[in-house]
Amino acid sequence: MFDFFKKATKAQKKVYVTIAVCLVAVCLLIELIGMIPGIPFNGWSTILEACGLKQRYLIPEGELEVHFIDVGNADCILVRQGEHNMLIDSGDIGAYQDIVDYLDRHGIKKFDLVIATHPHADHIGEMADIIKAFPIDRFVMSYMPEGKEPTTNVYLSMLEALDERNVPIDEAVPGATYTLGTAQLQVLAPLSEHSDANAMSVVTRLTFGDRAFLFTGDAEEEVEREILTRGFEVKADVLKAGHHGSKTSSSEPFLRKIAPTYAVITCGEGNSYQHPHEEVLERLEDIGATYYRADLCGDIVFTVKDDGSLTVETQKGD
Repeated sequence: MFDFFKKATKAQKKVYVTIAVCLVAVCLLIELIGMIPGIPFNGWSTILEACGLKQRYLIPEGELEVHFIDVGNADCILVRQGEHNMLIDSGDIGAYQDIVDYLDRHGIKKFDLVIATHPHADHIGEMADIIKAFPIDRFVMSYMPEGKEPTTNVYLSMLEALDERNVPIDEAVPGATYTLGTAQLQVLAPLSEHSDANAMSVVTRLTFGDRAFLFTGDAEEEVEREILTRGFEVKADVLKAGHHGSKTSSSEPFLRKIAPTYAVITCGEGNSYQHPHEEVLERLEDIGATYYRADLCGDIVFTVKDDGSLTVETQKGD
């Protein structure tokens, strides 16, 4: 392999060595620059983009991915359709670096849509920093009734970040629809004012071809009844079980109407709430749904191929 080097003259060898040293130095410099805080540079991905090379983490235009990122007993869901991206919730306080690392591994640079399901910290804990770190085309959230507005630091920081970045905000309105590439998202709830933040969760249904996903935030049985009474289509292949698998959500009538093939429970290891509750697991088993638990499975990723096939992969971290 190195015959050319053996046969080279002393002068040529000196040139080869110099070139090799320079290449190593450039590589190290690229990595070091990418580690300097405050410099908007993403290392090799920036170099590849500058050279016009397609990044390997772009998914095919005709596919959809739904990533339930493992952030403990909290929610953070990434949806990708071609080059379009949506984020639902941002995990609890302290999850920022894990989330950003995950997004960086998948080449996420901006979001078409971000949804804050409701103002509890385990859903918007790192939303302010996410807003500051990524360009966002549109932000959707529910508003608590007058006199019940949250005064927590995470909620106020989120509003301040939205204002600073001048992000357009939509109040979640039942029946409103959004597009994500060739996927469609419909808002199903909140349908009425509630003093409880969980009951004000933004519930959405995502459709892509013949496949559907239902995202329920922390909506509980009362909201589930409201959705069914309103007559919204809720049938879905994949359900994000409400409130981390709490027995106050995922009621039997709601589950039977959804008829999910799969359910995802965003619960953390050893959580003090003992999520998921056994009653919910039994209800899911009774309707024949296969469930995935974040505490056991880690990251849970569903992929819909252009032929309509649906697959799931899990990845448990250290």
